[in-house]
Amino acid sequence: MPMPTEERLSQLIAGLVERRGFDLEGVDISTTGKHADAQARLKVIVDSDGPSDLDTIAALSTEVSELLDEAGDFRETPYLLEVTTPGVDRPLTADRHWRRARGRKVRIHLRDGAQAPEPGGSAKFEARVGELSGDTVALVLGGKHKPHRVRIPVADIAEAVVQVEFAKPGAREMELAGGVVPGRPIPGQEDDVPAVDAADVRGSTPLLPESAPASDSPTEGIVE
Repeated sequence: MPMPTEERLSQLIAGLVERRGFDLEGVDISTTGKHADAQARLKVIVDSDGPSDLDTIAALSTEVSELLDEAGDFRETPYLLEVTTPGVDRPLTADRHWRRARGRKVRIHLRDGAQAPEPGGSAKFEARVGELSGDTVALVLGGKHKPHRVRIPVADIAEAVVQVEFAKPGAREMELAGGVVPGRPIPGQEDDVPAVDAADVRGSTPLLPESAPASDSPTEGIVE
């Protein structure tokens, strides 16, 4: 079964995604079944500086589906399209990721040879993201009890991953971080805003409860 590559699909839809005010964060394609029963699953991950509600994501999904159908790269292979925003535990790899993660707790791993932000500190630590300015980022250390702000070069960070939080952060922590970017999930309340953090559109089938049985008729990326 000939399938388009992720690179080809990224190039195909990148312009549309950008015109609609989003950044294309990733494209993932996988297949299920064999031979005549094979079906493709296409996951498109997008993000933006503003809030991304379910209606906005659904409209984008419709346009992506129409573009894919017009291009015809999947030929006769049925495909299931999912357009979604990044999960909470996404890695920060670009300046825009740091800006959008302001107020979030991250797990940081410094590159070899980089100086820890505090004397005798570890190269691996948790901090709350503050303002990104030029080539440095503010980090709030000390948690609720002893919050204080430091700045480190972004180039010193080998890896940073946003952490899922189940408790609300301290008020002083958030003040030093500069608060959460408008429209983004509040730390400790991720479940209250699923449309922003994990909007999910699957082909032309309506969203179903997790316990609902899957349909035997695959859709072809068209949103109702």
